[in-house]
Amino acid sequence: MIKQPRMATSQKLTEHFLTCTICTEVFDNPCTLVCNHTFCRKCVVNYTKTRPEAISAKSLLCPFCNKMTKVSAPERPVEEWADDVKPIFIIQGLLDSFGPGSKDTTYCTYCQGDGETTPAVVWCSVCDEALCDKCTGAHNRIPSFRQHDVTDLSGEVKAKGRQKVKVMCREHKQESLEFLCTDCKKAACQKCCIIYHRKCDAVVTITSQIMTMKRQLRAVKKALSKKEDKMKLRVNEKKLKEKLGRDHFSMMKSNIQSACQKVINQAKEKERKLLDQMEDISYKHIGQLKADIKSGEMSVQMYQQQAELIDQALQSECDMDVYEMYQGCETGDVEAVGDADVKERGRITKVTFRQDTDKLSKSLDDLQLGEIDVMYESELDMKATPVLQDTINVRVSGESNTPDPSDVTVMVVNDTDKVVVTACSNSCVKSFYTRNNETRHSKLRLDGQPLSLTKLTHNQVAVTVWNIKQIVTVEANPDLVLLSTVTTSKQYWGITSLTPSTLAAGSRSPPCVDILDMTGNVLRSISPLHNGNNILRCPNFLCTTRTGNILVSDSGTKCVVCLTPEGDVVFTYSPTGDTALKYPQGITSTSTGDILVTDFSLHSVIHLTESGQFVRNILTQQDGIKHPEGVCVDGHNHVYVCLSLEGVIKVFTC
Repeated sequence: MIKQPRMATSQKLTEHFLTCTICTEVFDNPCTLVCNHTFCRKCVVNYTKTRPEAISAKSLLCPFCNKMTKVSAPERPVEEWADDVKPIFIIQGLLDSFGPGSKDTTYCTYCQGDGETTPAVVWCSVCDEALCDKCTGAHNRIPSFRQHDVTDLSGEVKAKGRQKVKVMCREHKQESLEFLCTDCKKAACQKCCIIYHRKCDAVVTITSQIMTMKRQLRAVKKALSKKEDKMKLRVNEKKLKEKLGRDHFSMMKSNIQSACQKVINQAKEKERKLLDQMEDISYKHIGQLKADIKSGEMSVQMYQQQAELIDQALQSECDMDVYEMYQGCETGDVEAVGDADVKERGRITKVTFRQDTDKLSKSLDDLQLGEIDVMYESELDMKATPVLQDTINVRVSGESNTPDPSDVTVMVVNDTDKVVVTACSNSCVKSFYTRNNETRHSKLRLDGQPLSLTKLTHNQVAVTVWNIKQIVTVEANPDLVLLSTVTTSKQYWGITSLTPSTLAAGSRSPPCVDILDMTGNVLRSISPLHNGNNILRCPNFLCTTRTGNILVSDSGTKCVVCLTPEGDVVFTYSPTGDTALKYPQGITSTSTGDILVTDFSLHSVIHLTESGQFVRNILTQQDGIKHPEGVCVDGHNHVYVCLSLEGVIKVFTC
């Protein structure tokens, strides 16, 4: 009677609540992160090891929501970071009761000690033992055990009719967890409070926080419901795209087959013409040969007749017969009548089919039925015509002067796109985002003038404050917060992140590109000279390519330079003529390796190939581009361009 429902309950709990979403197996040594998502410790550690931003932040990264969980001992190896992260009590309790170590039928612990297998009916959470009916009676007769929390294995609490189940402390088994240390974010019993939390500032009862917890849980549930609805909408959109995709691929297949059939039809038409031509020539040639045969046969008959006439003349006793025959032979009367036909002009002597197999093979090799172009998600369609989607006004309330956005990047924080901008004249960094269909912003004032920025992690950027020789780290979560300030030995303008622990920064005085660690120490300095030419003078903007090289936009030398982190020059783009740069500024590289560079004086955004070859002016003054500076791309096929004199950022879709 008990076994079947318990098995069903165990299976449902395992499928829906006790399965790791990374390995899709039942939790093995689980841990619950600050976002309340639970994973196997090994799984979340392995995932974290693949994310440089998490390693840099000394945190475990949730693969579901990308929230960071700070580790208590970051100096330990990454493999041990999750050792101190425990699962929540609910998950652990479910695992203990219904996980792989549990059985469909729980037997009485005491009876098993005596060699018997009596089904248990209750569980004492204090003794941590399962009891049958007989042992339950003995258990309740002991005065000190009567206050223990005894739970029916079907889930109902029997002890004295109480409706609440107390959770006992694992260390102090006689004490229940009644307190919450908000500093350590841990539940504690009274002894734990005295021993471990006496120096903590805020230790409150769990009961006093229940309403707050429930309110937060309701908010989380509401947020989850919104995410669920949003995800359902996405799934429906994907299903529609799947159907449209199938139809599209079917149409493409039909087009390919049609193109192939067209080529086959053309080949067959050429075959028909050749065969017809061959038939005509064959008919003429065979006709000529038949005429020759007939003419020859007639000549043979004439020769035979004339020979017989000569024989008759020779046998004749009349001299005149001999004379007349002789006279006829002298005048040529004995010539064959068919000789004139044989000498006819335009006769066919030989017919062959000449085939240039090399030319045919080359034609087949050069034959193009078409090409299949594939564009992946988060990739810009560099062949498309950009369309203006949005204009972000960088000026916020309370500012009197027009801000001059110098550089821009886009981060995704809690599923929200945040546009982060440096405003040099306002001495601040700003972020703009949309929440609940409302446009919001955050502003962080700095001591100097920020110029360039680069993304470090999913929610952190490094910013150069050139006039006071600083590089600051700013976090957006969601408001902008100053995390650290590093004083440097030079005034750095452009900056880009190379690895989680290194940066590249451009200096004007002296002109160079330095490789820095995160504390501002110069690890390597790249010289401005290359083959005797000065390639670096004003390296105002930098970016990192997908291969880890450094792209430098230098307004002083009017060129774009690609450098390796070791200082080798990969290429230099400094054309003349119509494609010459006049005042290059912002620069970025796409996921496909394409390069976008702005020209402040030419009012354009220029598209270069990964190897530094000019493609086209992808945006011009006709598109509303005037005095552009910083430029970046996001994962939604958008191009962001800073227009410093207008104080706006224009967003284009490609």
